[in-house]
Amino acid sequence: MQPLSATVVQTLRAEIIDGRIAIGDRLKEDALASRFGVSRVPVREALQQLEAEGFVIIEKFKGASVSARSHEDVVELMQVRRGLEVLAATLAGEKSGGVMADELRQVIERSRRARDERAVDQLPPLIMEFHEVVARASGNAQLAIMLEGLLQKIAWGFELDIVGRIESSWADHSAIAEAILAGSGPTAGHLMGEHIIKDERLYREATERTAVPS
Repeated sequence: MQPLSATVVQTLRAEIIDGRIAIGDRLKEDALASRFGVSRVPVREALQQLEAEGFVIIEKFKGASVSARSHEDVVELMQVRRGLEVLAATLAGEKSGGVMADELRQVIERSRRARDERAVDQLPPLIMEFHEVVARASGNAQLAIMLEGLLQKIAWGFELDIVGRIESSWADHSAIAEAILAGSGPTAGHLMGEHIIKDERLYREATERTAVPS
């Protein structure tokens, strides 16, 4: 079972992305605790996570509010992510998954079950776990650390239109894992790049839908 703060993070992140919570809006701990039926502790943890991802700014004596991170900043982060993840998948393939091979198989199998059961709530953490496992399978500790921080900043990308992405994400992840386990680094890197381009396109489409005409 995921912690209470995770539910708060996922909900607030989605509402910020689609514009239901606007830039500059205050996020009051007591009001959020009442809304979600939890204490202020998981709310505070959620706000701290959202601040780490760049969605929220927390100021002394003022509390939390939605930050004004530009779309350009997000696109740049996603471009950096693509480069790092392609490298991670390529290195992981060269090692056939290394010590993470079994864990890679397991996350793919759990994802398959979640897909078959249409367990949508399980998919975002499984998608995130897949990318983290690939990063560790690269065998490059510094690369894994860099990707961990980057993935946290753009974790929302794993939740955009998750229902519509169930089959696509499953197929992409399975193909990437198969290439890695088969020892085909170039193929794994290419497939990872194509997979992440889809996330970038989803983000652009989402922001275009919510953009305010000038």
